[in-house]
Amino acid sequence: MTPILPAPLSAMGVPAVTLVMDPHDDAAHTHAALAAHHPPSGRITLHPGPGTTSDTALAHDLLAALGRPPLLPGRFPSGRQPAWEAATAWVTAQPVTRLTVLRGHRLTARRAERLLQLRAGTGIHLTLVCHRPRLPAALHQALQAVDHAVITDFEAAQHHYDGPPAHADDVADSVLRSGRWITLPALDRLVSYDSPASCRASCAPLPIVWRHRSQPASLTAHTAREVARRLADSTAHPRLAAALAAALFTGASFQQLATAGLRDYDDAAATLALHDRARYTDGCAAYPVPGWGRIFMRAAACFARLVLGDDQALLAAPGDLTHLLRLAETAMLRPPQPPAARSADRADRIEWDWREQQEAKRYDAMLGVPEKPSRG
Repeated sequence: MTPILPAPLSAMGVPAVTLVMDPHDDAAHTHAALAAHHPPSGRITLHPGPGTTSDTALAHDLLAALGRPPLLPGRFPSGRQPAWEAATAWVTAQPVTRLTVLRGHRLTARRAERLLQLRAGTGIHLTLVCHRPRLPAALHQALQAVDHAVITDFEAAQHHYDGPPAHADDVADSVLRSGRWITLPALDRLVSYDSPASCRASCAPLPIVWRHRSQPASLTAHTAREVARRLADSTAHPRLAAALAAALFTGASFQQLATAGLRDYDDAAATLALHDRARYTDGCAAYPVPGWGRIFMRAAACFARLVLGDDQALLAAPGDLTHLLRLAETAMLRPPQPPAARSADRADRIEWDWREQQEAKRYDAMLGVPEKPSRG
């Protein structure tokens, strides 16, 4: 598999850290740093929330700066919420090239260590803004063993904050966004009744050949951007976001998505392998990953490696179906729904297995099985 972590910037001759000194706590420094914040261009400005020194709270602030809700649903092996691992995964996948942290003089030793670890693992250029005449002891000690440059002039700092202008597509997309449901036939089988299992031995599936089901329609450029935006805005959990993205370009069931391991995503070839030994559908196969979906797959791969280690599940775990459906509904993504006349009494909920029920009824009719009473 192609490595997904970039080389550290220090290896390319770039200082590991830039320290901006703002001795008079000038509002112009804060305004300039915040104005440079533009995630699509790889620039993040983090303004830590006041009143806490927790390193986990700082990770939540970073997730929020990345445009993601700070909480991760589900249970985790360590018994703690892996907020820093999630932030690292998104920084790696987006990718973020520059992180500016305001109020650097308030960093505890633990928070400073976390930020330096993030820089070392992802290769971002880390800028710390100290709004005091001198460095506090914790930050001074943290930077002693780290290559860093110091900026004391405001004009030089402002030039350092600045980056390329926002892309015109960002403005166009903001106009086209809406709060309407996006109905996607590819989600018809997400709660399918099949139950494929992972391949225990090494398996190198061939490219998918659509024999027993239709290939999901490719999303238009605008729909792909909107779907990607909604997924990013709706969860900080890389694996849940990647699982839902994968459902859209594979049309696979949740059980089949759960068969993917870390070795099954090839970033260089842009393919995702899913397994189906019993051939419930088209058997084990490699699916092409569209450009809009690669950020989610990269984030999931990085996150799974940080949290679980190699040879672990890449996408959502078997117990995550409820969380996955809740994510889809939060992002307002759904499969085709029953005709309005049949669903009038269920207008407040999404029917996830409607298509599966119709297929099961047709199959039962072929076998002469009496129809079961509808659920009330």
